[in-house]
Amino acid sequence: MPIKQVLTSQRVPVKIWTDDVDEKSKQQLANIASLPFIHHHVAAMPDAHLGIGATIGSVIATRKAIIPAAVGVDIGCGMVACRLSITGNELDEKSLKKVFGQISRDVPMGREQHRDERALVEAAAPFASRLDAMTQKHPQLLKAFGKFSKWVNQLGTLGGGNHFIEICLDESNQVWVMLHSGSRGIGNALAGYFIELARQDMERRMIQLPDRDLAYFAEGSEHFGDYVEAVTWAQEYAMQNRREMVDLVLAALARHLPAFDVTGEVVNCHHNYVAVEHHYGADVWVTRKGAIRAREGDPGIIPGSMGARSYIVLGKGNAESFTSCAHGAGRRMSRTAAAKQFSAADLARQTEGVICRKDKGVVDEIPGAYKDIDTVMANQSDLVDVVHTLKQVVCVKG
Repeated sequence: MPIKQVLTSQRVPVKIWTDDVDEKSKQQLANIASLPFIHHHVAAMPDAHLGIGATIGSVIATRKAIIPAAVGVDIGCGMVACRLSITGNELDEKSLKKVFGQISRDVPMGREQHRDERALVEAAAPFASRLDAMTQKHPQLLKAFGKFSKWVNQLGTLGGGNHFIEICLDESNQVWVMLHSGSRGIGNALAGYFIELARQDMERRMIQLPDRDLAYFAEGSEHFGDYVEAVTWAQEYAMQNRREMVDLVLAALARHLPAFDVTGEVVNCHHNYVAVEHHYGADVWVTRKGAIRAREGDPGIIPGSMGARSYIVLGKGNAESFTSCAHGAGRRMSRTAAAKQFSAADLARQTEGVICRKDKGVVDEIPGAYKDIDTVMANQSDLVDVVHTLKQVVCVKG
């Protein structure tokens, strides 16, 4: 389907792929579009909703500048999925409950991290020298890291919030592993440090912004190159974090399921990141805040909520979206509002048939707090083609 709305009252247009976007989110999008370095237009995906500074589900192309808060604090957050050689016919409730327990034990979640003896030191080694160089140039980072100074121990850990690990079945009853996570505490610390530096730069240069969370680094400025190094490091760390977790999850499955192999279909994609790309005649920085790249033939993962379908897709290369698409269902209400409106009994009803936590502690992740994933998919039929439709049978929340 085509673009649903276009906002034109600011310096460049905002093109929106949904009618379901609130006024506060529209104002955020207008704020971004008013900045002098925005290239051509701002794109808002069909899962767009209110964020901090920049709208989640927005794609922002910038000339010679980056907005750190638009990239966000979970740098490199994204998805990974792989298909297995076994089918749903080889699963049963007893073994799946064992899998749920095994994953919960083997993959640290929430604020937990690997114990020293289980830390993935070898996998973390390539990241160490680059991080050391950053901290030598910015010694204040060591204070910012705080409890995340053991970043090695966080490699291969899930985190909390909306991060999850799922076992799913596709339309052919084939088993998939899918998970959602990012750069963990170390990425958050790097982001927070540079977001504050950007704000200080704006104050020092007396630059007025519509929102202080739109503070930016211009190319050639004191901290621009250092931020690019930090964000690149965190994006690579996030990608490796997902790879390591997949290995841990596959090992957990192997203890309780029939023998299997991983097929050739493996997808690992960011949905909170920045990269240099060519659009509308220029090389620009493209920030996808809750969006995935969808060039023609690009594989991607668009998850629903913990009780809804998810999708493996291929991009269509739509130029108007800066070759991007939605990254998920998108929240309809805040975590606080969801916790007030829904009960554990509501969660149990909405996740019927899924082995997962059904207690009050995860009610803020209830499917009813999210937009309808099928509507989101219908609104981006011009952005992606669906290759596989997945439905979870196990969901482990962070």
